[in-house]
Amino acid sequence: MRIQKFLSHAGIASRRHAEALIASGRVFVNGARALVGMQVDSEADTVQVDGAIVRPSAVRTCILLHKPRGYVTTRHDPEGRKTVYDLLPPALRTAVWPVGRLDTESEGLLLFTNDGDRTLALTHPRYGIEKEYAVTPAQRLTGPQLAALRRGVRIGGERVVPVAVAIHRGVVHVTVREGKKHEVRKMFAAIGVPITCLRRIRMGGLLLPGDLPPGSWRPLTITALECALGTDAASPHATVPPERA
Repeated sequence: MRIQKFLSHAGIASRRHAEALIASGRVFVNGARALVGMQVDSEADTVQVDGAIVRPSAVRTCILLHKPRGYVTTRHDPEGRKTVYDLLPPALRTAVWPVGRLDTESEGLLLFTNDGDRTLALTHPRYGIEKEYAVTPAQRLTGPQLAALRRGVRIGGERVVPVAVAIHRGVVHVTVREGKKHEVRKMFAAIGVPITCLRRIRMGGLLLPGDLPPGSWRPLTITALECALGTDAASPHATVPPERA
């Protein structure tokens, strides 16, 4: 298999981050510097990252975190801000990576896993996994503003059209598929409406549990993760075990 896929299956990093590790010269195969896209044999080749031998992981781990505001979605922050990894137990901090991101001031559903294939399926635009956000605007949307949001707005010269827009008790529910950086915030900025709270409540068929407080997490079953990808047709929404930190 390709070296970046091998690193992903081993739980080192997602495929995209694995490519960055390789490009920076931190990955070696049989003592020689690895190249992005090269083929490796998990049984015959010796793969090292930062000098440590990498072995494929047979255990697939996935957890759901209710990210609170004020945390950055990264392992380390050069500015010394709190990161989402601070919310995980030490044993998990080096075992999983976040599936997508939420900016510092956003909150809600954030997945972590060491499964590279499912990370790709949940985040790459070609798979069209829906992400739903509950947005609390600083002011009530006017009819023209709501209509403009539903028609789509221009962001950076490109027209962005949400999958769906609905309002429930003053909270605007916006569903998108591509999920570009700060996309929902930019959509509201384009119609001149400030946001006081932005919370991701759904990824695919996986909902943010209503009884999971900000800062807490739960383990996910493979069945729940498959449901998030839309491969479990028997259930419209995934469920997670009741345990949490």
